[in-house]
Amino acid sequence: MSDKPFTVLDLLDLELPSHNAINLKCIAGRKGLSNAITAPEVNRPGLALTGFFDSFAYNRVQLIGRGENAYLVKLQKEGKLSAIKKFFQFKIPCVVFSYGITPSKDFLDMAEQAECAVLQTELGSTEFSVRIIRIFSNIFAPKKTLHGVLVEVYGIGILLTGHSGVGKSECALELIERGHRLVADDVVEISCVNGNSILGRGSNSLISHHMEIRGLGIINVSQLYGVGAIREQKEIQLVIKLEEWDAAKIYDRVGTDYETIDYLGVKVPLIEIPVKPGRNLPIIIETAAMNERLKARGYNSARDFNQNILKWLESGEAQTAYYGSDDSY
Repeated sequence: MSDKPFTVLDLLDLELPSHNAINLKCIAGRKGLSNAITAPEVNRPGLALTGFFDSFAYNRVQLIGRGENAYLVKLQKEGKLSAIKKFFQFKIPCVVFSYGITPSKDFLDMAEQAECAVLQTELGSTEFSVRIIRIFSNIFAPKKTLHGVLVEVYGIGILLTGHSGVGKSECALELIERGHRLVADDVVEISCVNGNSILGRGSNSLISHHMEIRGLGIINVSQLYGVGAIREQKEIQLVIKLEEWDAAKIYDRVGTDYETIDYLGVKVPLIEIPVKPGRNLPIIIETAAMNERLKARGYNSARDFNQNILKWLESGEAQTAYYGSDDSY
């Protein structure tokens, strides 16, 4: 997450697809819209409203559903407002009422006085919790930027890396021409989601689908190839490092060597591909993507080949093939 705090106003201003929309609106406490949200979780303050504040998670977004609201109505009818007053003595980022519930005037007045934003959503409590936690997991995920090109090939997110000028963008352009999709060129922002997945996207959504091709300049991929040739983000499932061919270096020719690279604590499979004239890199990358899909389904070509060789050696057929049937000499 960036150094800039994520505020309640930022939460209201999020542009989200329909399946993630939380449909929030502020109904009171607008001075509290600048409050920072520091915890990527939601709290149901049922115990706090009864007056029990031990271990009260006040730094989280407070979600009030039908049950909590029914108890609030009961307290207000009985004139027992002390627990509500103490509730607002804590530095709460905001309070959200689900099911489109509108709280009482007393509650709203106390929120205004405490400068705590009161928000409302038409979603049910469970659905709102699921969506906002999903949103928070992305917003608060550890992030960093990398130099490379992120493409989707046969459903596999592949990050092309290598030093400047090795041909990453040109290779990605050929992949796009062959029907695959661009996620980001040059600067890729990655984030660790759920502790075990690396999600990649363009660091700037306005320019992420533009490519710089040396000798040609800047091109807009979505305009040239259509919106079907791009996507906004993709999990990085494979990293391919392109490097100039080094005759002195021994490259893996069987595929039994399993290398990984660590991004934000998550190990991602790594393949090094040497670049030299005559090598068709897009086809090699397509093959790598299909091979990675096979591995995900439990089949490893190199391992299977190695096991077959060992079985052949153990069977005695190898010796017969080597020495021949005539052993008189």
